[in-house]
Amino acid sequence: MSAVTVTAMLPEHAEQVLAIYRHGIDEGNATFETTVPTWAAFDAAKLPDHRLVALDADGRVLGWAAVSPTSSRCAYAGVVEHSVYVHPGARGRGVGAALLDALIASTEAAGIWTVQSGVFPENTASLALHARAGFRVIGTRERIGRHHGVWRDVTLIERRSPKLF
Repeated sequence: MSAVTVTAMLPEHAEQVLAIYRHGIDEGNATFETTVPTWAAFDAAKLPDHRLVALDADGRVLGWAAVSPTSSRCAYAGVVEHSVYVHPGARGRGVGAALLDALIASTEAAGIWTVQSGVFPENTASLALHARAGFRVIGTRERIGRHHGVWRDVTLIERRSPKLF
């Protein structure tokens, strides 16, 4: 793998981050979303201290990871939902693993004890990546939502921090 640097996501990365998100949406197995949000909407939905990009040696964004709170209730202050997206041309090069490793370090340093997500079962590459990063499958939400007119299942995954228990 060529050099990859994981760093904080900044507004200057917005166009490339949203383009990578568009690839995920267009492929059909990454999200229920059908349109890319504006940068303002994306920015407002993500916790500012846990937004990362993976950059190549030329500063191009290869992928990104970010978290959102799962609830406003204080009991869930240490639980977040995450997303990780890798540009199709950068897959299989360790970008996703680098992003997840950095995201786990960032969230643990902040006292976040659970990082979770829902993944379409057909997204086997994402499920394998997360398993290698210590995530476990906690269940399947069957026919939880319609996506392009088709009922879809979602595999729930989580990583509980061993350092915070």
